[in-house]
Amino acid sequence: MVSFGLYGDQSVFRSEATGAAQVVAGRFETGPINVEYNSKKGGSATIEALTKSLQAAANRLDPEKDVLFLILTSHGSPDGLAIKAGRLTETLTPSRLRDMLAKTGVRHKVVVISACYSGVFIPHLATPHVLVITAADDKHPSFGCQDKAKWTYFGDAFFNVALRKAVSLKDAFLYARSLVRKRELREHFEPSNPLMAGGADVLPLLVGRP
Repeated sequence: MVSFGLYGDQSVFRSEATGAAQVVAGRFETGPINVEYNSKKGGSATIEALTKSLQAAANRLDPEKDVLFLILTSHGSPDGLAIKAGRLTETLTPSRLRDMLAKTGVRHKVVVISACYSGVFIPHLATPHVLVITAADDKHPSFGCQDKAKWTYFGDAFFNVALRKAVSLKDAFLYARSLVRKRELREHFEPSNPLMAGGADVLPLLVGRP
């Protein structure tokens, strides 16, 4: 499993990348965990590092039977995900991530993206073999990315609450989506509309441990 906190100016992304990886590893037998994150001074969660981490993870998997699990958390825009590591700034675009995942050679993948406008990745990534879960659709922000927070709203609902209880990723997503919507309405935010797409061939392979 690979989990990256991409935006270094706010510690919530480091916290979420680390916490999400721990929860997923506890629920599913995902093998070795690689967590990388950035800070205001720099960091190792860059596009180059993500490419290498995905390939390293893929090299430890059976490309036909195992599932490659990727978690990305950051600020997002209609162009993609923001990367900030000290003075380094990059944008991870949907097409770039699609190409990176394709080069791994692993058939089955799960990609969870916690960021504003993260639904923009779905048309590029989602297939029957690739399950994509996003914190928002392609037209709305998501919420909760304050510095020093432990989770974003979606990260808290999906990883910290729903995934600890639900048996399947689908059940966890549906529960998390309802939690996020209730919180956003309570706090008078326009709904972010978390999405799940693709993965028809992946979901049967992922049943959480009790």
